Amino acid sequence: MSGSDWQPLAARMRPHTLSEFVGHSEIVGAGGWLQRAIRAGRVPSLLLFGPPGSGKTTLAMIIAKELAATVVRLNATSASVADIRQAAVTAGRRRQGLETEVTVVFVDEIHRFNKAQQDALLPAVESGVFTLIGATTENPFFAITGPLLSRLQLVRLNALNDDDLKKVVERALSDRQRGVAAWWQGEVEPAAVDLIIRLAGGDARIALNILEQAVHYAAGRGGAISEAVVTAVCGEPHRIHDRDGDAHYDIISAFIKSMRGGDPDAAVHYLARMLAGGEDINFIARRIVICAAEDVGNADPQALMVATAAARAVHMVGMPEARIILAQAAIYIACAPKSNASYLAIDRALAGLERGKHCPVPAHLRDGSYRGAARLGHGRGYKYPHDHPGHWVSQQYLPDELVGTIYYQPTGQGAEKVIGERLAGWRAGRGRREG
Repeated sequence: MSGSDWQPLAARMRPHTLSEFVGHSEIVGAGGWLQRAIRAGRVPSLLLFGPPGSGKTTLAMIIAKELAATVVRLNATSASVADIRQAAVTAGRRRQGLETEVTVVFVDEIHRFNKAQQDALLPAVESGVFTLIGATTENPFFAITGPLLSRLQLVRLNALNDDDLKKVVERALSDRQRGVAAWWQGEVEPAAVDLIIRLAGGDARIALNILEQAVHYAAGRGGAISEAVVTAVCGEPHRIHDRDGDAHYDIISAFIKSMRGGDPDAAVHYLARMLAGGEDINFIARRIVICAAEDVGNADPQALMVATAAARAVHMVGMPEARIILAQAAIYIACAPKSNASYLAIDRALAGLERGKHCPVPAHLRDGSYRGAARLGHGRGYKYPHDHPGHWVSQQYLPDELVGTIYYQPTGQGAEKVIGERLAGWRAGRGRREG
């Protein structure tokens, strides 16, 4: 074995030019802004943001090559502030000898840099001593400091689609220099390629790793690469769900919005993705409880009972049975009539307090149970509702300054329609009208 034969297939097939780079044509394609910037020799400092296998490191190395730049790679887990400053000094010396000399400092997983390390990058980035290219899988608005982020052009790279992954796999199969065709020309069933693409989940590196293992498996047995071969070598399907990363927030957001929007199928889909990715089942249960109160509310008061019972049951039984309980609760919330009237009511009341509406409690509502309360007039004139027909009596409950204020405005959805009709009668009896 010689040359680069010892390297994994994914490393050997790494694109060397923009023309080889697969996907993201709006950025790197002919006429794309990056092509124009490279031709002009004016590539700004960049932050490449995207999931694993989307091409961040590859694109950074291609840019550096196209600029004929000196590349300095800083390890985000071990580089110190002193290392960053030394890189700036060295880049500055290169510029002294040749004005057009370009240094590209590449920091993979730049989100691992702390604030001091990120701040150390600022002077060199701002002065243009070197071109910084950072790569991250984390949401940059959470992981990168504001001053540094404001000096970088954000480039979002999405997971590769099926057509892009098919190009990657087919190129590896046909390339006689770097691909598997250099030593294996066996048959690959189309269904096997389709399965590799599905299992890769948008990650080119995973697709090539699966292909490489399948080729070794098939070569050892003298047969073709079939779906059965791919299944035998790939193990568990790749699942994109990082409990601490951006996918965590995106998927839980989609889960909540699916319940709110009345789509039980989508809700169960996102629930399954969270469970398969190892999400905390108690966290999921808490989000269902919140959704029951915030988005269903009194349109179906039973929803909160279902959600809280599910949360207790999930804590009690754990996985794998908890998946059934969570699914039942999520489906119930998704299918229930919706009202956010309670959520809006408490926020209106809190907003009133923020505006300074801290008003005295009316005397007849104050606590009159202790000795001397009567002498203060507390509780005097209070009408006990159960002593009156219908267990209701007209009297003032809001402070004097807020009489007539309406916070809760029930909708006409589900049980809240009945609540609204009853409340309208009571409010009319107190001389208050819906606002």
